[in-house]
Amino acid sequence: MLQTENIYIFFLVLPIVSFLYASVGHGGASGYLALMALFSFAPETMKPTALLLNLFVAGISFYYYYKEGYFNRKLFLSFAITSIPLAFLGGTIEVDATLYKKILAVLLVFAILKMLNVFGKESNTIKNIKLWQGLIVGGIIGFFSGLIGIGGGIILTPIILLLHWGKMKEAAAVSALFIWVNSASGLIGQLSSGVTLEKESFLLVGIALVGGVLGGYYGSKKINNQKLRYILAFVLVIASAKLFFA
Repeated sequence: MLQTENIYIFFLVLPIVSFLYASVGHGGASGYLALMALFSFAPETMKPTALLLNLFVAGISFYYYYKEGYFNRKLFLSFAITSIPLAFLGGTIEVDATLYKKILAVLLVFAILKMLNVFGKESNTIKNIKLWQGLIVGGIIGFFSGLIGIGGGIILTPIILLLHWGKMKEAAAVSALFIWVNSASGLIGQLSSGVTLEKESFLLVGIALVGGVLGGYYGSKKINNQKLRYILAFVLVIASAKLFFA
């Protein structure tokens, strides 16, 4: 898994990615997958590794946002009821490597737009989400989360903001826990279908946590590292292009 060339560059960039994602309430799976794609990791190791990293980084991020009082329990539950079982289902399905790369390339577009703050505008008018809306949105995102190996926050956050179901930090808190439960469910689904975690994955967890702890803390406060987000967006564009045209 870690035999790839320039692995030390990977180790250097990984905590930066986790920092930026955690600062906006995300676990960072789309970023980790993009990095692993750039460094030519084997597809069968990418999904479980990204979900494992998500568990730790999103968990830390949620802790800080929850501590600051931004968590909306009702909003979270409306998505989680269907996302958890469908993330498990998605995790049990094996996707052809070529198709997997194409789907991931498309989903990275959401991450790019998020890092560029395309979905960063808040509305002063917050609408109450209807249960059926949350069930549908949560179920669809949950399924693709398990299928691809992401937590789904990179899709959920823009939807919350676009439909005015919450403000930025509220969306970040809900997304962080949403990512955690989907990552856990998807990973359990993968493990139950015979996928195994390599020992090196836990080394990556330790490295990613360094950035995740700092990102979650500062993101729940006032930080706005827009220049760094532009750099990450550029990396994601390269990764998306590589995946799509590979």
